[in-house]
Amino acid sequence: MRHDKFDKKFFLVREDVLPEAMKKTLEAKEMIERGKAESVWDAVNRVDLSRSAFYKYRDTVFPFHTIVKERLITLFFQLEDRSGTLSKLLEVVAVSGCNVLTIHQTIPIQGRANVTLSLNVATMGIDLDELLTQLKRLEFVEKVEVLGSGA
Repeated sequence: MRHDKFDKKFFLVREDVLPEAMKKTLEAKEMIERGKAESVWDAVNRVDLSRSAFYKYRDTVFPFHTIVKERLITLFFQLEDRSGTLSKLLEVVAVSGCNVLTIHQTIPIQGRANVTLSLNVATMGIDLDELLTQLKRLEFVEKVEVLGSGA
């Protein structure tokens, strides 16, 4: 049985449970990408990581926002049933630069409605974490979940 990088499974893991070497690898990669470090050697020294650990993890660990760039993402919302809530929600999404591909809204039951949005995030002007933070701050949003992402 042939195994290569295309046969691998991928997992979404919260940052606080990542091993320290993976966190430092992400930090070093970001420093290199942003020009804050002149070389791998410079970056790993700044974050106190061995070069061997960096090379072990560099092609296997990525920030979530880089994985979903130029892709589709599906978000689930639970909203209070108030006039104009969907319009306000879509305004935040539009300002972020996302393109709404589909909208599904349930009939409100007991003052709550569920909304699922499929978004093209290729042209998003902010990272996904910032968009989620902005959406969660809306007073009528009770719940936001990332249901998935894909090509």
